[in-house]
Amino acid sequence: MPDQPNTFPGGSRERVNRAGNRVREHTAELDDMIVIDKWRAAHRPVLNTFQAILRTRTRGRGIVVAQRHKRKRTIFDKLDRLPKMQLARMDDVAGCRLIFPSNKALYKFRAELHAAKFNHKRRNEEDKYDYIKSPKHTGYRGVHDVYEYDVNSDHGKPYKGLLIELQYRTIHQHAWATCVEVVGFITESQPKFQKGDTRYEQVLAVSSEIIARVFEGKNSCFPALSDKQVVKKFTTLNDELNFLPMLSRLNAAHHELSGKKNVILMFSEADKLEIRTYRDSTDAIKALFELEKTTPGKDVVLVRADSSENVRIAFRNYFSDATEFINFIETGCAKLSGVKIVHHPQRERRSRPNRKRARRKMR
Repeated sequence: MPDQPNTFPGGSRERVNRAGNRVREHTAELDDMIVIDKWRAAHRPVLNTFQAILRTRTRGRGIVVAQRHKRKRTIFDKLDRLPKMQLARMDDVAGCRLIFPSNKALYKFRAELHAAKFNHKRRNEEDKYDYIKSPKHTGYRGVHDVYEYDVNSDHGKPYKGLLIELQYRTIHQHAWATCVEVVGFITESQPKFQKGDTRYEQVLAVSSEIIARVFEGKNSCFPALSDKQVVKKFTTLNDELNFLPMLSRLNAAHHELSGKKNVILMFSEADKLEIRTYRDSTDAIKALFELEKTTPGKDVVLVRADSSENVRIAFRNYFSDATEFINFIETGCAKLSGVKIVHHPQRERRSRPNRKRARRKMR
């Protein structure tokens, strides 16, 4: 699709791609960063349009909807990982996440959306990004669709052709994906990108199999293993890594989010989560870009949801909260093999001698 003269954010697709290539080559200059910022900012109206469509269609159906701008650092990392990726065609810079109570609800809603009459075009085939039917080897499960923004109004012309990713997950798939992100935050490994200690990748992959079998009646990436073999594989890795105890010791942030719908989350390895809220999306996007420049040591992400609770549900990874994942795994292991996973073993071991001493004193 040719660019409209002087309308494409950043100047033209070629200019945006050139800026992205220079980032990859570590030769980007100030003009390149300005181009990228303009292009990223232009996705905000696209996000708002799709969020409005999704909220109207999900109202009263128990579906959580949230949106997020991809972090600049994550965009640059993706350019490094994928040498053939052209920045102007990166399809997940803008994203809406939908979280469903079940696979049945997920597929029903998705079919309805595919049949909807609007100009925005779905760019992928039906099953291309269906990772429930074909789970990734990492254990990731969910469904993605990529849409191309298409409007005829003068206001919308500058954004025509920009891409947005819709991400569909059940509550169980979302709990697993959240845990993957949390592990990336609190360890030196990045299982999402297959970096670091491969045992984290393995324990998460087998966790996905447990959750899929018990809560959805499906398989993930270990379909050939028996129920007991799956649990045995998990417990072995759990013992080696002290995995569930590590997750259970996390203190989820308990910040009170205000009624403002635009939320910037800032975090780093050394500091606690910091939250800033904005009523106006334009103010929020300006603040995002300014914070990225002035706080280079922090990850900064702009998200939006209807309520503070929905922010917590959709972006639990930023609050380092793996509570639901732990509960699902404990229940899953018990149902598959009768094995009860205890995720506070040290505390329980310490408590037994205390009880014995107490009984001796009573005598």
